[in-house]
Amino acid sequence: MTQTIDPNAKTVVMPLGVVMRRQPGVTRWARWSWKATAVLPGAGEARWQLLREEDGVSEFHAATLPLELHRTEAEAYLHGLTAEPPCIYVVLRDSVEGDCPLEVLLVTASPYEAQDYADNGEDLVEKVPMPAGLIAWVRDFAKLHYQDEPFKKRRRDRVKTDASEDGIGDPRISQLTDVYRSPSLKKARLS
Repeated sequence: MTQTIDPNAKTVVMPLGVVMRRQPGVTRWARWSWKATAVLPGAGEARWQLLREEDGVSEFHAATLPLELHRTEAEAYLHGLTAEPPCIYVVLRDSVEGDCPLEVLLVTASPYEAQDYADNGEDLVEKVPMPAGLIAWVRDFAKLHYQDEPFKKRRRDRVKTDASEDGIGDPRISQLTDVYRSPSLKKARLS
């Protein structure tokens, strides 16, 4: 499964199969309970292919999607690898077709990207533990492209702010009178 990573590559891609488990639901309103349980690095194409069935519990190879790593996301991948255990995030959505209950939209190693999908309210995001070889591949890519940005303390400008009156009136409009003057009595009676 080991792939060599080109140091000049902006993006690397690996096909990743998603294994979904179907088991009987625990309430009368949900006939089945679905859960993403595993990923298969380097898997071939599949569409809801039955892998095994035992005691009413079935596992399917639901889909194979590309896991794309981008060098600009290296910090997010390193952050995701600090989780115990490191996980791949599988983004699922209810299918509009009748033959497949869920549609697998995306697989990602970035917890930040997964959070964006979780926040939209339409998608379901499942955490699936990464296999050891995939952890090494993601870690190697992230360490190769991660650049630590040094902390820069912001300093206050030493500009005297009391010398001018910013925000008083519009400088493009000429002021014939004092902007602080109260309305004249004559104008107040007309209105």
